Amino acid sequence: MSATIGKTSLAYSRSWHLVDIGHDERAFGRIATSIATTLMGKHKPIYDPSTDCGDYVVAVGCAYLKTTGDKRTLKKYYSHSTRPGSLKEITMDRMITKYGGAEVLRRAVRGMLPKNRLRDIRLERLKAFEGFGHPYKANLVSFNDPTHPSKTPVTDAIKSELLGPTAP
Repeated sequence: MSATIGKTSLAYSRSWHLVDIGHDERAFGRIATSIATTLMGKHKPIYDPSTDCGDYVVAVGCAYLKTTGDKRTLKKYYSHSTRPGSLKEITMDRMITKYGGAEVLRRAVRGMLPKNRLRDIRLERLKAFEGFGHPYKANLVSFNDPTHPSKTPVTDAIKSELLGPTAP
Protein backbone atom coordinates (compact mmCIF):
# COMPACT_ATOMS: atom_id res chain seq x y z
CA MET A 1 0.00 0.00 0.00
CA SER A 2 1.30 3.41 -0.89
CA ALA A 3 2.26 5.86 1.84
CA THR A 4 0.95 8.81 -0.18
CA ILE A 5 -2.72 7.84 -0.18
CA GLY A 6 -4.75 10.70 1.19
CA LYS A 7 -1.94 13.23 0.95
CA THR A 8 -3.58 15.32 -1.75
CA SER A 9 -3.47 19.05 -2.27
CA LEU A 10 -6.88 19.28 -0.63
CA ALA A 11 -5.51 17.66 2.52
CA TYR A 12 -2.67 20.18 2.62
CA SER A 13 -4.93 23.18 2.01
CA ARG A 14 -4.90 25.68 4.84
CA SER A 15 -8.05 26.81 6.60
CA TRP A 16 -8.48 29.81 8.87
CA HIS A 17 -9.51 29.45 12.53
CA LEU A 18 -10.81 32.19 14.80
CA VAL A 19 -9.96 32.13 18.51
CA ASP A 20 -11.79 34.67 20.66
CA ILE A 21 -9.53 35.00 23.70
CA GLY A 22 -11.70 37.63 25.35
CA HIS A 23 -14.72 35.33 25.57
CA ASP A 24 -12.92 32.00 25.97
CA GLU A 25 -13.18 30.58 29.48
CA ARG A 26 -9.95 28.59 29.27
CA ALA A 27 -6.72 29.82 30.85
CA PHE A 28 -4.08 31.51 28.73
CA GLY A 29 -1.76 28.49 28.53
CA ARG A 30 -4.54 26.17 27.39
CA ILE A 31 -5.47 28.56 24.60
CA ALA A 32 -1.83 28.91 23.53
CA THR A 33 -1.47 25.12 23.43
CA SER A 34 -4.47 24.70 21.13
CA ILE A 35 -3.17 27.50 18.89
CA ALA A 36 0.27 25.84 18.66
CA THR A 37 -1.36 22.51 17.79
CA THR A 38 -3.38 24.13 15.01
CA LEU A 39 -0.34 25.99 13.62
CA MET A 40 1.62 22.71 13.48
CA GLY A 41 -1.23 20.80 11.84
CA LYS A 42 -1.47 18.11 14.51
CA HIS A 43 -5.25 18.18 14.25
CA LYS A 44 -5.05 16.83 10.68
CA PRO A 45 -4.72 13.13 9.82
CA ILE A 46 -1.84 13.88 7.42
CA TYR A 47 0.39 15.42 10.12
CA ASP A 48 4.10 14.93 9.61
CA PRO A 49 6.63 16.72 11.84
CA SER A 50 8.92 17.55 8.92
CA THR A 51 6.27 19.10 6.68
CA ASP A 52 4.38 22.32 7.14
CA CYS A 53 0.70 21.38 7.00
CA GLY A 54 -0.76 23.67 9.67
CA ASP A 55 -3.56 26.20 9.40
CA TYR A 56 -3.92 29.93 9.96
CA VAL A 57 -5.12 31.17 13.36
CA VAL A 58 -6.69 34.58 13.99
CA ALA A 59 -6.67 35.44 17.70
CA VAL A 60 -8.84 38.38 18.72
CA GLY A 61 -9.35 39.98 22.12
CA CYS A 62 -5.74 39.49 23.24
CA ALA A 63 -6.05 42.49 25.57
CA TYR A 64 -8.32 40.37 27.78
CA LEU A 65 -5.99 37.46 28.58
CA LYS A 66 -7.05 35.31 31.53
CA THR A 67 -4.16 34.05 33.63
CA THR A 68 -4.26 31.91 36.74
CA GLY A 69 -2.48 32.65 39.99
CA ASP A 70 0.02 35.50 40.19
CA LYS A 71 1.49 35.04 36.73
CA ARG A 72 0.92 38.67 35.77
CA THR A 73 3.23 39.88 38.50
CA LEU A 74 5.61 36.93 38.90
CA LYS A 75 6.24 35.68 35.35
CA LYS A 76 9.23 37.37 33.76
CA TYR A 77 10.43 37.62 30.19
CA TYR A 78 14.18 37.90 29.65
CA SER A 79 16.21 39.39 26.82
CA HIS A 80 19.95 39.51 26.38
CA SER A 81 22.08 41.17 23.71
CA THR A 82 25.09 38.88 24.44
CA ARG A 83 27.00 41.84 25.84
CA PRO A 84 28.12 41.65 29.48
CA GLY A 85 25.58 43.16 31.86
CA SER A 86 22.82 43.50 29.28
CA LEU A 87 20.30 41.03 30.72
CA LYS A 88 16.89 42.69 30.86
CA GLU A 89 13.76 41.35 32.46
CA ILE A 90 10.16 42.50 32.26
CA THR A 91 7.09 41.13 34.04
CA MET A 92 4.01 39.91 32.18
CA ASP A 93 1.97 42.84 33.45
CA ARG A 94 4.48 45.37 32.10
CA MET A 95 4.76 43.39 28.85
CA ILE A 96 1.00 43.62 28.35
CA THR A 97 0.95 47.37 29.04
CA LYS A 98 4.01 48.06 26.88
CA TYR A 99 3.54 45.70 23.91
CA GLY A 100 0.02 44.33 24.35
CA GLY A 101 -1.44 40.90 24.96
CA ALA A 102 -0.78 39.84 21.38
CA GLU A 103 2.98 39.87 21.98
CA VAL A 104 2.54 37.76 25.14
CA LEU A 105 0.47 35.28 23.13
CA ARG A 106 3.07 35.18 20.34
CA ARG A 107 5.87 34.46 22.81
CA ALA A 108 3.87 31.72 24.52
CA VAL A 109 2.99 30.03 21.24
CA ARG A 110 6.57 30.42 19.97
CA GLY A 111 7.83 28.55 23.03
CA MET A 112 5.37 25.72 22.38
CA LEU A 113 6.32 25.21 18.74
CA PRO A 114 9.16 22.81 17.87
CA LYS A 115 12.56 24.47 17.74
CA ASN A 116 13.35 23.83 14.08
CA ARG A 117 13.41 25.63 10.75
CA LEU A 118 9.60 25.63 10.52
CA ARG A 119 8.97 27.54 13.75
CA ASP A 120 9.13 31.06 12.31
CA ILE A 121 7.16 30.03 9.23
CA ARG A 122 4.41 28.56 11.41
CA LEU A 123 4.41 31.56 13.72
CA GLU A 124 3.80 33.89 10.77
CA ARG A 125 0.40 32.23 10.33
CA LEU A 126 -0.69 33.44 13.78
CA LYS A 127 -2.55 36.73 13.39
CA ALA A 128 -3.11 38.24 16.85
CA PHE A 129 -5.13 41.39 17.55
CA GLU A 130 -5.77 43.35 20.73
CA GLY A 131 -9.38 44.17 19.93
CA PHE A 132 -12.13 42.13 18.33
CA GLY A 133 -11.82 43.54 14.81
CA HIS A 134 -9.59 42.01 12.14
CA PRO A 135 -9.22 42.16 8.35
CA TYR A 136 -9.53 38.38 7.79
CA LYS A 137 -13.32 37.99 8.03
CA ALA A 138 -13.62 36.72 4.46
CA ASN A 139 -11.01 33.99 5.05
CA LEU A 140 -12.44 32.43 8.21
CA VAL A 141 -13.75 28.91 7.96
CA SER A 142 -13.99 27.59 11.52
CA PHE A 143 -14.45 29.15 14.91
CA ASN A 144 -12.88 27.80 18.09
CA ASP A 145 -15.82 27.61 20.49
CA PRO A 146 -14.92 25.56 23.60
CA THR A 147 -18.57 25.05 24.59
CA HIS A 148 -19.51 23.56 21.19
CA PRO A 149 -16.33 22.08 19.65
CA SER A 150 -18.16 20.46 16.75
CA LYS A 151 -20.16 23.57 15.85
CA THR A 152 -18.40 25.26 12.95
CA PRO A 153 -19.73 26.70 9.68
CA VAL A 154 -18.19 23.77 7.80
CA THR A 155 -19.93 21.12 9.90
CA ASP A 156 -23.17 23.12 9.80
CA ALA A 157 -22.99 23.22 5.99
CA ILE A 158 -22.29 19.48 5.82
CA LYS A 159 -25.19 18.70 8.15
CA SER A 160 -27.58 20.89 6.17
CA GLU A 161 -26.37 19.27 2.94
CA LEU A 162 -26.89 15.73 4.24
CA LEU A 163 -29.98 16.15 6.41
CA GLY A 164 -31.70 19.04 4.71
CA PRO A 165 -32.21 22.65 5.79
CA THR A 166 -34.18 21.73 8.94
CA ALA A 167 -31.25 19.99 10.65
CA PRO A 168 -30.36 21.37 14.13
